[in-house]
Order: sequence, then C-alpha cells, then structure tokens
Amino acid sequence: MKVGNVLHPVGNVAAAVTFYREAFGLGLKFADGDRYAALDAGGTTLALAGPEEDVTGGVAAVSFKVPDVAAALAAITEAGGSVIRPAEQGPHEVRAVARDPWGNTMVVYAAR
Repeated sequence: MKVGNVLHPVGNVAAAVTFYREAFGLGLKFADGDRYAALDAGGTTLALAGPEEDVTGGVAAVSFKVPDVAAALAAITEAGGSVIRPAEQGPHEVRAVARDPWGNTMVVYAAR
C-alpha cells in the first residue's frame, strides 16, 4: 500500500504546472489539457485537477520536504505563491506554511 497521489484543485492547470515546476522543480509526468496534470513529487504524484476534474470540494494540502525552507519560500513567492506562516524552528524540523496562487495550503519543511 502506498499513497498514489495528492489531489490539488486548481483553476488553471497549465499555470499550476508552471508554478509547481518553478517553485519545487517537479517534473511533469503527463497532462490532459486543462482537466488534469500529474507531477512527479519524489515517489508520490501531485495531481493537479482543473475545475472539471475537482472532486475535493476545493480543500487540499500537501507537505513538501525540502533541503532549505528559506530557499523554498523564496521560490514559492517568486513563482506567484504566498507565505502564510514564516519558517519556525520546532523540536524536529523547520516548518513554514504557504499557499499556491489558487489558495491551496502547503507545508514546507526540512529536517533540523
């Protein structure tokens, strides 16, 4: 058993592919027009669902483990996202919360 994908609703699939490729360097596995795209997120697929394919009700969250949280937050904002909670040092990790341009929340973290 493994997680097959994390489904993220987006208003514009092509723009979302660009955002996630620029912000995180995710590779495109395939795209189906403005309906759906699958991105390689290191063994799990980040599935971008356009309005026609969205079955989430508009709520989704994904966590990205990155080598450098500050660099990831900079890439997110440069690609059009926003920081909701800046990086915080916890007992086991550094963690921040951001949003993509469609309002999807994401956690960005790195091992301490």
